[in-house]
Amino acid sequence: MRVLVSGASGFIGTELTAQLRDDGHEVLSLVRRQPRSDSEINWAPSAHMLDSSVIDTVDAVINLSGASLARLPWTTRYRKEIIESRVQATRTLAEAMAKASRPPAVFVSGSAVGFYGDRPGERLTEESPRGPGFLGDVVEAWEQAAQFRPAKTRLVTVRTGLVIGNGGSLGPVVALTRLGLGSRFGSGGDIWPWISLYDEAAAIRHLLTSTLSGVVNLVGPTPATSDRITSYVARRMHRWYDFALPEWAISAALRDAGHELLLSSQPIAPERLIADGFSFRHRTVEQAIDAFL
Repeated sequence: MRVLVSGASGFIGTELTAQLRDDGHEVLSLVRRQPRSDSEINWAPSAHMLDSSVIDTVDAVINLSGASLARLPWTTRYRKEIIESRVQATRTLAEAMAKASRPPAVFVSGSAVGFYGDRPGERLTEESPRGPGFLGDVVEAWEQAAQFRPAKTRLVTVRTGLVIGNGGSLGPVVALTRLGLGSRFGSGGDIWPWISLYDEAAAIRHLLTSTLSGVVNLVGPTPATSDRITSYVARRMHRWYDFALPEWAISAALRDAGHELLLSSQPIAPERLIADGFSFRHRTVEQAIDAFL
């Protein structure tokens, strides 16, 4: 396949493009600077600029663009950037597809498990309704922007959890642990929906040739508490794990970002992905952490 990827140089995009090329696919990367090779295509999502003729040449589009949620604090200005960076990129891609004379067969567009909000004790699937919080607002606008693609293009929106790899949202935890400052967040009993970086990219590859459409949860098959994750990182790195950050301190320092990123419990199941025959390489969070440490 010939695949167009936005966010190709990011944490997930780098792994995904490597896996796609290993499979023999041709990857075109969207860049906001001057292209440096024939595999790079210039675009300006903030201005809704993308030559629709580029879309005519590809079989699939994968959208991974968006400002990092791990950048803190979430100021009023940065909240706007979080939403606009996702909506503008997604809408630009969808509108270019709609204008193309030969739209792609599939559009895989990024999304996030923040849609579900804090839901302790519930089993959350793709059928579960939206929960409370800013991230729910983000996901709702993000996924709505993807709907502007042509009807004949199969749309898959991938709601991704905590991606465990060398970088991403787990990066600050690893950095603090390396300094001997590994900590439990709150009670440590909140469920963090995780997935290994390898499986995140592999699942997106799987969805390119699947018949699934609509929302698909990209999370690992076995749930894990935040304490299980952070304590295992410390044990695997042979570092102390003697600190605990109380909920009030996290909320005072990070406000709702602390609650939504660190203190929410989300028992999410990858129900549709498993039913579609996807096989996880890393079935436990310990296997995922071992893979990159």
